[in-house]
Amino acid sequence: MKAERRTIIVREIEHWRRSKLLPDHYCDFLLNLYADPVLAPKSDNEEEPPQHLVGKAIVAVSKATGKQWFLTIGILTLISFVVLYFSVFHPVMQIASILLGTIILLWLGEKIRVNHAPIGFLSIFIGHLLLLTGGLYIIAQHQLEQWYWNFALIALCSIIWMIYGIKSKLSMLHLCGWLAFLMAYAMLLHQLTTGQQWYEVQFYWLPLSFLFFWICWFIHRWFKPVAAIIFVVGIITWFMPEIFQYLFIDDPLWLQLQLIAKVLIAGCLLFGLKKQWMVWVI
Repeated sequence: MKAERRTIIVREIEHWRRSKLLPDHYCDFLLNLYADPVLAPKSDNEEEPPQHLVGKAIVAVSKATGKQWFLTIGILTLISFVVLYFSVFHPVMQIASILLGTIILLWLGEKIRVNHAPIGFLSIFIGHLLLLTGGLYIIAQHQLEQWYWNFALIALCSIIWMIYGIKSKLSMLHLCGWLAFLMAYAMLLHQLTTGQQWYEVQFYWLPLSFLFFWICWFIHRWFKPVAAIIFVVGIITWFMPEIFQYLFIDDPLWLQLQLIAKVLIAGCLLFGLKKQWMVWVI
C-alpha cells in the first residue's frame, strides 16, 4: 500500500509540474523526497535497488526482453565475425567496415553523452581512434611503404578531429587534432628537407609557433575555448624543434642546452606577459 501511495504522489507531482501549478524547483524537491530510498517510505517487500555498476548491469539484464537479447547476441556475433575475418576482406570492404564502425560509435556516443557523459565521450574517442588505427592497419597490411600514405591518413584524421572537437565542444579531441597536425608536419619536414642543422630546424617551427599565438590573440574574443587550445598548441610547437631533433636527427647538437634555453625564455615571456595572454584563454 505504501508503494502504491508513493506512486500516486509522484504522478500528482508530475501533473503539477506539467500544469505549472508549482515552480519546477519545488517539484524537483518533492520528487527527490519521494524518490530517495532513505527518505521515502518503503514497503516491507520492496527491495532497495543496487547502487554499484555491476548490480545495475545485472538488473538491466534481468529486465531485458527476448528481442533485446537476440539483438545483442546478433551484434556481438557480427563484431566477432568482422574482427576475425577482417584481414581477408577486400580493401574496399575493410575501409567500409572501419568507416561504418566509426560512424556507429560516434552516433552512440552522441546519444549516450546526453545522460551518461563519460561513457558517451569514451565511445566518441574510441570511434575516432578506430579511424586512425584501422587506417594504419590497412596501410601496413597492404605494404604501402611510401611515407605519404601515413602522412595523408594522419593529416585527414587531424582535420576531422579538429572540426569534430570544435563542433561538439570536446577540447581534448580538438587538442588531439592539432597534435596529429604537428605530427604530419614533422613527417613532411623529415621527408622533404635536406638541411637539418639546429638553426634550420628552429626556422621550420618557431614561425609556426608565433602564428598559433597570433591566431589565439585574434580569435579569443569570439571563440575563447578554441583560443585556449591553440595557445596550448603554440606552447607545444615552441618545443617541437627539440622534439624533432631528438626523433629524426641522429646526433643533435647542443640539444640539452637548446631545451634549457627554451624553457627559460618561455617562462620569462609567460611571466612578463601574463596579463595579456591570460585574457586570451580565461
